[in-house]
Amino acid sequence: MTRLTWQKSTFSGEAANCVNIAATPDGTVLLRESDAPEAILSATRDGLAAFLAAIKASGVGRTARG
Repeated sequence: MTRLTWQKSTFSGEAANCVNIAATPDGTVLLRESDAPEAILSATRDGLAAFLAAIKASGVGRTARG
C-alpha cells in the first residue's frame, strides 16, 4: 500500500478547516477537507484542471484579498 503525502492549501492559513490534496502513483488526484478526512474525492488531473478552470471562469468563490 502506497503512503500518500497530503499537502495543505496555502489559502487555508492556520484554520482547522483546510483543503488537502494528494496524488496517487497512477496520477489520480485526491482531495479532502481536514474536518472530515475520511471523505476523499478523486479525479483525474485533466478532470480537476477542467473543474478549476470552470470555477475560475464563473467567478464562484472569488473574494477580495488584501
